[in-house]
Amino acid sequence: MESMDAETNAEAARILREFSTIAVVGCSRDPAKAAHSVPAAMRAAGFRIIPVNPVADTLLGERVYRHLSDIDEPVEVVEVFRPGPEAPAVAEEAVRIGAKALWLQQGITSGRAREIAREAGLAYVEDRCMAVVRAVNGIRKDAA
Repeated sequence: MESMDAETNAEAARILREFSTIAVVGCSRDPAKAAHSVPAAMRAAGFRIIPVNPVADTLLGERVYRHLSDIDEPVEVVEVFRPGPEAPAVAEEAVRIGAKALWLQQGITSGRAREIAREAGLAYVEDRCMAVVRAVNGIRKDAA
């Protein structure tokens, strides 16, 4: 089990080192929720955050999109803050838009989303906090 964790942690760090643009499905308007604070922390570390939310217009100072397919720029990583049963549909949409990685936030898992992502060649992480992985590995996208 530990080697699986080490492998997952290595993959998670690799995703954050290689990619900068993150679409956040389920980005929240509530600053007390992880679905707001985690993307805010990633943005503060220099990542490009694209919020996806069905009702908000602006989050974290960025235009909000209703669906991944509405985003008009390339997305590298799709981060999911939605319940596990919704993850397969998000995975399918991530594949359709050409994302390179699918990341299910800590507490979220989905065997079917994992299958969809891996069959399409996407890097995949589940049940990990993106902000924690970034901080532990000292990964920043700011200009040096």
